[in-house]
Amino acid sequence: MKRYAIIVAGGKGTRMGSDIPKQFMAIAGKPILAHTIEKFHRFDSSMELIVVLPAEQQTYWKQLCADYGITVPHHIANGGETRFHSVRNGLSLITSDGLVAIHDGVRPLVSTSVIETCFQVAEEKGGAIPVMPLVDSLRQIEPGGNSRAVDRSRFVMVQTPQTFRVELLKRAYTQPYDPTFTDDASVYEAAGYTPSLVDGNRENLKITLPMDLALAEILLKQ
Repeated sequence: MKRYAIIVAGGKGTRMGSDIPKQFMAIAGKPILAHTIEKFHRFDSSMELIVVLPAEQQTYWKQLCADYGITVPHHIANGGETRFHSVRNGLSLITSDGLVAIHDGVRPLVSTSVIETCFQVAEEKGGAIPVMPLVDSLRQIEPGGNSRAVDRSRFVMVQTPQTFRVELLKRAYTQPYDPTFTDDASVYEAAGYTPSLVDGNRENLKITLPMDLALAEILLKQ
């Protein structure tokens, strides 16, 4: 089946304490976003890549591509008011059936095996999301400020790429926006579908804070 990847990159770098949006920060010799799209291109050079960026960041990204010699073919879609709207804009550029992976632009360390597994399971079952078990203890905040311990084995951390059959995800994205849509799996689930869980990789962190940036630099150089 034809493969697509929508790379969502709408961060502003606020929590990084930087004026440069985090997806454009350079680590290991190139912008984070470049590492991310190259990871998918290396996995399957025939895959169609769609990068979703706010309109006001697109000229800067094109300049970075020229400055760093980034030649991976990709389309650009306009970012939306929320992640939901950004993904929907990316989906609008897909005009044929197949499989689509939705991935955070600031997760450059996803493993090739996770990408491959997500596509395989999505083809078989409709949708796949990578997850990792929790290693820290977990507590639930109760009304009144109290808290209680909960069984962490009943919870997992969700990563991307969240991967689906194009037809099913497009159908899910015809729903009106709801604030509870925190990722693509929640949109897919609200449409009546059940995503399958697959193993993620521990290094597949979402670069959000300066500490994440430093760790990603070390891992990418390795």
